[in-house]
Amino acid sequence: MQRFAKGLCLTLALVSVAGCGMFQRGGTQQPVNTRSADEIMDQEVYGEAGAPTSTIWDIFKPRSDEKVGSVNRYIWNAALETLDFLPIESVDPFTGVITTGYGTPPGGGRAYRATIYVSDPALDARSLNVALMTRSGPVSTATTRAIEDAILTRARQLRDRDSRF
Repeated sequence: MQRFAKGLCLTLALVSVAGCGMFQRGGTQQPVNTRSADEIMDQEVYGEAGAPTSTIWDIFKPRSDEKVGSVNRYIWNAALETLDFLPIESVDPFTGVITTGYGTPPGGGRAYRATIYVSDPALDARSLNVALMTRSGPVSTATTRAIEDAILTRARQLRDRDSRF
């Protein structure tokens, strides 16, 4: 009986602590007006004022297939291959987000960090969004575009290789 009572108390404590942050505003703001993949992912979770529009109880609601979609496997694999010099921190193929830590490219002297967001199952440039950072801040748009182009070129190569079989 004591084990049941302890389990019930622990469950109630966890549920009450889990709901503590649902009315807080916040999040960290980046010093530069660039949108990272995390911000793009949060555009449906956070409203205009920055207050969360979802709660802990949303986990019990049925999900639509639009939220949990598939990503383009060629872009996904190309992003992992192209940025293989960066250590991977988190990977979520259901939402299409790859987050890396700081790493230095071969022959380079500056450390980069990337967040890659694959938003669509189509092999299209609009399906890919890359946010690159250095330890001193965001990189130039030209550098980000060059990385996106390299990922898309590798994705097309992978698709062509698979179409030969």
